[in-house]
Amino acid sequence: MIRKTLLLAGAAALGLLAQPALAQQASATRGKQAGDFMIGASVITVVPMDGGSVDVIGGTPSASVAVTPQLDFTYFFTPNFAVNLIAATTRHDLEVKNSAIGTVDLGHVWALPPTLTFQYHPLPTSQFSPYVGVGVNWTMFYNEGGGYSAPVLRTRVDNAWGLALNAGLDVELAPNWLLNFDVKWIYLRPDVEVDTSVGRIGATANLDPWIFGVGVRYRF
Repeated sequence: MIRKTLLLAGAAALGLLAQPALAQQASATRGKQAGDFMIGASVITVVPMDGGSVDVIGGTPSASVAVTPQLDFTYFFTPNFAVNLIAATTRHDLEVKNSAIGTVDLGHVWALPPTLTFQYHPLPTSQFSPYVGVGVNWTMFYNEGGGYSAPVLRTRVDNAWGLALNAGLDVELAPNWLLNFDVKWIYLRPDVEVDTSVGRIGATANLDPWIFGVGVRYRF
C-alpha cells in the first residue's frame, strides 16, 4: 500500500514538473499574425523553358538558367492572408535552337521581374507553415547585347506581363526568424525582334520560367 502510494505521488510530481515544459513547448512557436511584416533574403534559381516560334528561319527560342540573390517583402493582413513582393535581376544568354541555319546566338539580356502575389497560409500557428499564392508579374528586359552569331546585329526583347503561381514553406527557427523554401511559375511570353544583315526577324519566346528559392526571413 505504501509502495503504491509512493508510485502515485511520484507520477503526480512528474506530471506537475512536465506541465511547464509542455506549456513552454506549446507556446514556443509564435506563428504568423495580422500586421506582421517580413523581409527575406534568398538565393533563387531561374529556369526558363524552351519554346516559342521564330519567323523565316524557324527553330525554338531558348534562354539560359540563372542564379542570383533576391529580396522579398511580405505583409500579413490576417494570420491567413498576406501579400508578397519579390525584387531580383538575372542575366540570360539567348539563342535559337534547330533553326534552318542551325543554332543562332542572340547575345544576352538582363531581366528585372517584380512579382506581386497574394498568399493563403492555411497553418499560420504551425512551426512548419506552408502557403500558396497567385498574382501578377511584370518583366522588364534591358541591356541586350554581346555574343551574336552572324548575321545577327541586334536583339531586342519586349517587356511583358504574366500570371504568377506560388507555393512555399516557412519554418520558424526563432520568434522572429524563419527559414523559407519557395517556388514560383510565371507565364512569360515576350516578343523578340532580331535585326540581321538581311533584315528584321520576329519571334515569340515562351519562357514560362520556374523560380526556386531558399532563404531566411526576419519578422518585424
